[in-house]
Amino acid sequence: MKKTLLLISALALSGAALAKLPAPSDEAKAKAAEAAAKTAHGNKVADYQLCKSREKTAAHYYKTTGKGKPAPKEATPACADPGPYKPADQQAAAAPAAKPAPAAPAKPNGKG
Repeated sequence: MKKTLLLISALALSGAALAKLPAPSDEAKAKAAEAAAKTAHGNKVADYQLCKSREKTAAHYYKTTGKGKPAPKEATPACADPGPYKPADQQAAAAPAAKPAPAAPAKPNGKG
């Protein structure tokens, strides 16, 4: 009996967990996009810091062992600094200022 009640209550709770949530508002979508952009920039910064530390470690190794730098087997890209984080609203405000003004429409000829 206890097993049956436990099974029924588990099924009831799982049905409630599968209920559909309402669609997020535009503000919630904007916050999620901003958080994703901030996380992506943080990952770029972490990659840059890791690249710099690898270069520093390699330089120290070659300096202390007296070995010259070996020729790389494949070209490695240089470390690229991502720069400071710029929120999306600042990037959007800077984009229209960089675009040239649209050309004025041609005026119709007065002859008819």
